[in-house]
Amino acid sequence: MRPLLTRLALASAVAFALPAAVHAQSLSELYQAARAYDASYLAARAQADSAEYQVAQTRALNRPAAALNASATGSDSRPDGVERGTYNTARASIDASLPLFNRANSVAIEQAERSLAATQAALEAAEQDLVVRVAQAYFDVLAAQDALATTRASKTAITEQLASAKRNFEVGTATITDTREAQARYDLVLAEEIAAENLLLTRRTALDTLVGRLGTDPKPLATPVVLPEPSPADPEQWVRSAQGDHPAIRRAQVAYDIARLETERARAGHLPTLDLVASAERQRVGGSSVALNNAGGATNTYSMGLQFKLPLYAGNATQNRVRETLLLEESSRNELESARRNVALNARTALFAVQSGIAQVRAYEAAEASSKLSLEATQLGYRVGVRVNLDVLDAQTQLYATQRDLARARYDVIVNTLRLRQAAGRLGLTDVESVNALLAR
Repeated sequence: MRPLLTRLALASAVAFALPAAVHAQSLSELYQAARAYDASYLAARAQADSAEYQVAQTRALNRPAAALNASATGSDSRPDGVERGTYNTARASIDASLPLFNRANSVAIEQAERSLAATQAALEAAEQDLVVRVAQAYFDVLAAQDALATTRASKTAITEQLASAKRNFEVGTATITDTREAQARYDLVLAEEIAAENLLLTRRTALDTLVGRLGTDPKPLATPVVLPEPSPADPEQWVRSAQGDHPAIRRAQVAYDIARLETERARAGHLPTLDLVASAERQRVGGSSVALNNAGGATNTYSMGLQFKLPLYAGNATQNRVRETLLLEESSRNELESARRNVALNARTALFAVQSGIAQVRAYEAAEASSKLSLEATQLGYRVGVRVNLDVLDAQTQLYATQRDLARARYDVIVNTLRLRQAAGRLGLTDVESVNALLAR
């Protein structure tokens, strides 16, 4: 009787798969779904879109500005021995200004324009990260499926071996030891099957959560599996490619440029500013008094001129601000250098991981072929009496473990190839399509 936990896991898997699509999905299809659903990617895209409006706001610093001002006042005076006087004043004006020279504003505009490039690099990095996350979740599901399949195949083989051991014991050609060994392996593989079922359910749930769908069903790799070799094979070529176009380096470079501009902006605190100012004002005064002779009047005033400001002393605030920005500039320069070094390290490490993974796949393929031959020879030896039941069980376990590890190694090579492209700053939709070409139709 299947344990309760196994039944619950299977029931959950069936219920979870009820709204599933009628066909398996490719990596490209699930990536497009994730682009429309993943919260972190959508946040990066919204941040990049908002940067354009931030630049537009900053550009307004060097554009004309106008404001309407209005006021109304009333007064009542009663001096001793003097006739009471009342005054009502209404004033309205339009004041406008146009910066003619303001270095701090010009630098702020240039900083905002540079920051736009930084947000675009951040969005590109988010897109590449999404590709890797979807691919990792995609092949995690396939690896979990393969692990469950090999576990069930191992259980079937052990069940047959257990039945054989029981028959041989009943007819007296084997000892009880063979039966107990096979029973122990059968009990162990049942526990492994439960763990594999739970892992598959967990991996599929993670993929569903990432792409915003229920019951995703990734397409398996086409057989025979042909893994592409990394090109070029020289790590220094990958490093040079990464140094020229990696989003992390571009962001760090922009941050350094903005820091240098901030120093220039701080120094602009010593510079004068020149504005063109204009005003149109209408004022109306009404009321009764001896001075006004119980009358009122309205006046219109128009003015235009230049307004010049030259900072003379600000309590050493400008000098201290310049010193601060110089240190921040040095910090940004070091962060840029750190980004370059990290990108170079990641590119080399990613290439080594792909090359090592391909060699590991070849070794597993050879081990699989050897394990099959070993199992066949052990089974033959068991039938003729030169091998014991435990030898057959060990050979079966080794074969299925090798097949499981081979499948996992192949998936790791594919994902690490995408990570290599990401480390070089060259990961894009064409790479997703390249992976799709490896999948079954």
